[in-house]
Amino acid sequence: MKILSYRLIPSVKILIVLVAPLVFGFISLFTGAYDISFGEVLRLLLYGISSVLSADQINLQVIPEYGIIWDLRIPRVFLSFIVGASLAGAGTVFQAIFKNPLVDPYILGISAGAAFGCAISIGFLEVIPVQVMAFIFGVLAVFIAFVLARTQGEISRLPLVLSGVIVSALFTSGVSMIKFLIDPHRLQSIVYWLMGSFTLADWKGVKTGLLGLLLGMGPVFLMRWRLNVLSLGEEEAKLLGINVKRDRFLFIGFAILSVAVATSLCGIIGWVGLIVPHLIRMFIGADHKILVPLSITGGGAFMIVADTIARNLTSFDIPVGIITAILGAPFFVYLMKRGGKEAWGK
Repeated sequence: MKILSYRLIPSVKILIVLVAPLVFGFISLFTGAYDISFGEVLRLLLYGISSVLSADQINLQVIPEYGIIWDLRIPRVFLSFIVGASLAGAGTVFQAIFKNPLVDPYILGISAGAAFGCAISIGFLEVIPVQVMAFIFGVLAVFIAFVLARTQGEISRLPLVLSGVIVSALFTSGVSMIKFLIDPHRLQSIVYWLMGSFTLADWKGVKTGLLGLLLGMGPVFLMRWRLNVLSLGEEEAKLLGINVKRDRFLFIGFAILSVAVATSLCGIIGWVGLIVPHLIRMFIGADHKILVPLSITGGGAFMIVADTIARNLTSFDIPVGIITAILGAPFFVYLMKRGGKEAWGK
């Protein structure tokens, strides 16, 4: 695998990826069912910042657009970025660890476990928040996958992937059973959550998601150079003095944490962890010292764009998971035809 060094990567490409979330996020504030002019958005942004600094109270009855910008659109942009960054960063980790360009964050059954937790919460345990149950069962799914893989002796890539497939099938069947048993009104809520959406985004969700992103992707960012060694192969990594088992466990654990938190906040959103790492890899190269931070940033930008499309494509709010699936399926076909060679810099 050809690994490009930092000095060979044009700085303008890095700048484009880093600035993209700011540009797309700013554009997203002007779009929606309620039209707000460019000047009005700028005025409301400055008004909100000054009110926070001066501790003044905002009268939303006098300025209704203030609530639209600061209570609806800005939290949604932030949460979109956080979720996209978590999924794309985890996808980069999994593709490096498993040395498979077609792996995404849900390979270990995280999404299926989170979906099962959501179904239980909506169908039978409404007193427990959906986010809590989704997180618990997302982590449980990964734990079961590791236990199953352990029965084959040393945990390696193939047993772990196969265990993830088994766990996904198990929890998916559980979701189907719950959907069959509950009444249609609750069934609608489960189906909508499974599609993935930022409709209920708020500042509380932003804080939770940001904490998950920092705890999950923060250590990955600090250790990202080790992914270059791990992606070379187990024997090569050992010869270079890397504790393969320990590092693999840490990377997978941190990636799972960020994905589980993100999934618990917005539902099942697929393809981001597959698409974005490939696009960034083809754009700037396969050096994980650069690939990891730019995948995180690019994932956030991609999700902001997808959610903006979902909000404006029709008169009602389309689940963003549908948009990412529409974008992801053709890209997956392209990767299959090309064999992933360009994505790995070969």
